[in-house]
Amino acid sequence: MTAIVSLYTAITTRLERADWLIPTLARFLFAAILMVYFLNSGLTKIGDGFAGIWTPSVGAYAQIFPRILEAAGYDTDALSFFHRLVVVAGTWAEFILPALIVAGFLTRLAALGMIGFVVVQSLTDVYGHGQIGEIGGWFDRFPDAIILDQRALWVFLLMVLVIKGGGPLSFDRALKPRNAQAPHIKATL
Repeated sequence: MTAIVSLYTAITTRLERADWLIPTLARFLFAAILMVYFLNSGLTKIGDGFAGIWTPSVGAYAQIFPRILEAAGYDTDALSFFHRLVVVAGTWAEFILPALIVAGFLTRLAALGMIGFVVVQSLTDVYGHGQIGEIGGWFDRFPDAIILDQRALWVFLLMVLVIKGGGPLSFDRALKPRNAQAPHIKATL
């Protein structure tokens, strides 16, 4: 029994020292699971041609401000500059923030921005689109609710990046000054 406990302790001690593993895996999982989702969502919002990044589609307004656009008779010109600004910023965020996370550049800030994005997305789904049935509930036997189950896991994944950063295989690490990358060496000198 002592040999099993010693083996277990040796393995878990090595895992605890693997500081590179968690942020690297979190960025990989974000890329594998969520990046294409957000990029495709962003593509549905851009308008026609190159100027489409400045002139979002009607669908962009319908996704972000569904009730307000319906009240305006689906006339985007009837909406305010604020609405246009939010739609353009939201569209750009769906391209820029995932790219920053995958590249590991400004990872903590990008992950924090994505958390805000997911919260706003969830609130829009519930209040704007009326998806009350999609909220689900925690501590039930169904792990497939879009908002409380699925998006809570998204936020947790993003919180790992806010706390741990991009890891060693990131632009964040490459841009750090050399003496900031290895504080344990400086302390031992």
